[in-house]
Amino acid sequence: MEIIKKLFGGNLRQFGMLITLVVLIGFFQVVTGGLVMTPQNLMNLLNGNSYILILAIGMVMVIIAGHIDLSVGSVAAVVGISVAILMRDLGLTGWTGVLVGILIGLVIGLAIGAWQGFWLAFVGIPGFIVTLSGYLFFRGLNQFIGKSNTIPVSEEFKVLGAGYLPDWGMVPGLNDSTIVLGLLGIGFVVWQQLRGRARKLELGAEAPELWVVVGRIIAFAAVIVYVTFLYASGPAGTSFPVSGLILFALVVVYTFVTQRLPIGRHVYAIGGNRNAAELSGVSSRRVYFFVMANMSVLSALAGMIFISRSGASGPFDGVGWELDAIAAVFIGGAAVSGGVGTVIGSIIGGLVMAFLNNGLQLLGTGADVTQMIKGLVLLLAVAVDVWNKTQGRPSITGAIFRGRKPAPEPAPVVEAADTTPAG
Repeated sequence: MEIIKKLFGGNLRQFGMLITLVVLIGFFQVVTGGLVMTPQNLMNLLNGNSYILILAIGMVMVIIAGHIDLSVGSVAAVVGISVAILMRDLGLTGWTGVLVGILIGLVIGLAIGAWQGFWLAFVGIPGFIVTLSGYLFFRGLNQFIGKSNTIPVSEEFKVLGAGYLPDWGMVPGLNDSTIVLGLLGIGFVVWQQLRGRARKLELGAEAPELWVVVGRIIAFAAVIVYVTFLYASGPAGTSFPVSGLILFALVVVYTFVTQRLPIGRHVYAIGGNRNAAELSGVSSRRVYFFVMANMSVLSALAGMIFISRSGASGPFDGVGWELDAIAAVFIGGAAVSGGVGTVIGSIIGGLVMAFLNNGLQLLGTGADVTQMIKGLVLLLAVAVDVWNKTQGRPSITGAIFRGRKPAPEPAPVVEAADTTPAG
């Protein structure tokens, strides 16, 4: 157990949901007869859930700041229909037209985010009310703009949500672009682990032993190699999805933003204790405006990825997306009260929901039962987190790996001082 503790940083509580994800995948892999971990199923799973995971990245920052955004599905829908109509009416074709269309969509998303951020940050209306209003307004605007019609997109635009990394034919039977991506992932893990240990040694801080770092590299590299092989060995014309590559890039960028940049630390500070953060010079208005604008930009990107995958934009796009994104964030460990949460945790929470939904579908479970199970999983995840915090207890995973505590040593006996007067 001590070896496992060292390999996982000595704090296994934060890995509880990751272990849950691994157990869930293993369970469905067995009961479905190996249908889960197949190249085609993994491609479909990532393509079908990438836009929700992108929403979860923005949603976790909103929730950390102490608010919630109910409008993300409606914003994604209105951006999707607007981009589809503009590309059609302006004659935006080819790859240049795709780039122009994406830029237009991101600008629309930024404008919507600035609008909602203004009411929250500068007028003082609670984020729940602002985004509930946005949910209603932009849902209606989507149907008003598109006149409840379905608007198709160009073949080039479909690459954004339904395309795959190209194959150059250098490795027979495997997609070489996916292999290169896997090698880059392994290289990043090696660099990150060695650099982290070197920096701690330079600062004189306690650094993990070299064998621990090597063990982590081997473990992560093994997972990357396995996943890379699955994606690279799929049917001809398929590989790692373009939407997955976009998601991966966003995870890296937003992990850096939340952990390294001042704006990321300010989001945590405001969510943890707004009054204390403002006394230390942090502007809550700036933070609130930023998280709302950022959320709408990511909603715009998610909406464009969805319509490119489905091939058209319609009046019912984005329905229920906000609930899936919020569920992913809370299952991934974010606190309901704000101040706690991570980008990686939200992605893991989203993957738990994705594999749960996928596994139940492979078993032939009806949509009604699937929805009930997903609701219970969300309730249980938040309930366990709240219970552990109120009781001061570790998670189930932490209890398993914690082991027995040594019996407390008896308190030393202290003799009473002699207070008898001298003489």
